[in-house]
Amino acid sequence: MDIRDFTMGFFSLEGKNSIVTGGNTGLGRAFALALAKGGANVFVPSIIDDDGVTREMIEAAGGRYEFMKTDITAPGAPAQIVDACVDRLGSLDILVNSAGINPLADVRDFGRSRWDPAIAVNLTAAFEMGHEAAQRMIPQRSGKIINICSVFSYLGGRGSAAYAATKHGLAGFTKAYCDELAQYNVQVNGIAPGYYATELTMATRSDPKTNERVLDHIPAERWGEPQDLMGAVVFLASRASDYVNGHVLVVDGGYLVR
Repeated sequence: MDIRDFTMGFFSLEGKNSIVTGGNTGLGRAFALALAKGGANVFVPSIIDDDGVTREMIEAAGGRYEFMKTDITAPGAPAQIVDACVDRLGSLDILVNSAGINPLADVRDFGRSRWDPAIAVNLTAAFEMGHEAAQRMIPQRSGKIINICSVFSYLGGRGSAAYAATKHGLAGFTKAYCDELAQYNVQVNGIAPGYYATELTMATRSDPKTNERVLDHIPAERWGEPQDLMGAVVFLASRASDYVNGHVLVVDGGYLVR
């Protein structure tokens, strides 16, 4: 391809169909809306009831929205989700593994009751969703799998051993699946958010001491906002990133360099 053939159209997602797990809340909603603004239709499986807000946003952006109330850790759920997406939208071109949980406890109290659910949601479900997506993407010889990792894919995590372990594992899974699927023109990448201003971080942000501790570690001197992640997901879902594979894109305001 001649470099003169490159256009901003390489970033377009027109005609693409996507799944965003947990895409009706938190950062998942931002990922879902970003894909819709890029031109994609969005299928959202979530254990949380849909309140209509995400649908309104996506339809206002010109996208089609489909929702499925389900527990992605239930036996057979990932296959059912992928089948439902293909049945309703016609194909599966983009998978964003966004659903995740972060149980917190002192190390002495952090037992299997907290560990097991985090492994099931953050790692096993992401693997199963990726595995089922691959069954569709390999025959069509195209596809994008985007795993939502974390800066805790690189760091320890006081009080959140399972979260750090699963996010490290998800980064490893991203690289392993890149190695498996690149031959079929399927790109598998990750996004590693840093500290973001969401409902989940409200307690940290509202405490002056913990808020200052986080900000002192961020060269950008502010918490991330959900829109700071939206360009990254559009890029990794688009043709513009066809030679980006097995990469974990950190979007953290510089947190990891300090």
